[in-house]
Amino acid sequence: MAQSKSFGRDPGLQARMLLTLFLLGLVYAVLIGVLIAAGVGAVTVAVIAGALFLVQYFTSDKIALASMGVREVSPQEAPEFHALIERLCIQANMPKPRVGIVEATMPNAFALGRSPKTATVCATTGLLALLSPAELEAVMAHELTHVQNRDVMVMTLASFFASVASFIVQMGFWFGGAFGGDNDEGPGFVVVLLVSAAVYAISFVLLQALSRYREFAADRGSAIITGRPSALISALQKISGNIQMIPQQDLRAASGELAAFYIVPPKVKQSFATMFATHPAMEARIAALQKLEAQLQGTA
Repeated sequence: MAQSKSFGRDPGLQARMLLTLFLLGLVYAVLIGVLIAAGVGAVTVAVIAGALFLVQYFTSDKIALASMGVREVSPQEAPEFHALIERLCIQANMPKPRVGIVEATMPNAFALGRSPKTATVCATTGLLALLSPAELEAVMAHELTHVQNRDVMVMTLASFFASVASFIVQMGFWFGGAFGGDNDEGPGFVVVLLVSAAVYAISFVLLQALSRYREFAADRGSAIITGRPSALISALQKISGNIQMIPQQDLRAASGELAAFYIVPPKVKQSFATMFATHPAMEARIAALQKLEAQLQGTA
């Protein structure tokens, strides 16, 4: 069994999160500057941005949990699931988060929340029925690693920048005159739309890159906490194989903006370039876990 002292935040992930927030802050500052130069009042910009940030920071997890149909369960309602989470938290030396279950046939798990104290780790009923105890333990250790690394909070904050840029683009099309005087086709209007679109595109690419790396970090954390990378490999293969049999309409319903938070993304029959993927390729995740397995067994 892995010792809790062996588990720590991934330095590579921490560096990437800081870099992502810095770059997003930089492009966001450029956007604000362009808005002010285009004639939008600084106070108006500050109020809108501040309001969006507060809503995003304090309510995004609650809105996401509600939209995903999460039902928080007590130890009395799900004693075995709670006991598993509690054991993992002791091994990882972290506070126990809230525990939720989603009534869904699609096997999956995710974690949401601003901090370890406000986090909720969730599993679908399909996942609970599909996996063995060791596999379920490995999956939930993966989700607890997300909580411990605080990458859920960083993803939430980072997505704020993309949300603001998207909001400005929409407002520009709806109320273009606010950005360029009475002439909707004026240079101010065009510049704001172009810069907002560029900010959104940059934010999107940075978020996807961070999202992919955080999955590798969480896989590694699960392997360290449980000491059984092979259990997570088996779980990932089962989840991925089962998702392929889920009806396409059900996958579309789960393939929105929150798909990045699942341990395995719901895959509608589409093809995306690697740079636009929220998760690493399954083959890459399994290869990394197999390397960890060899290291833990002393055969690497």
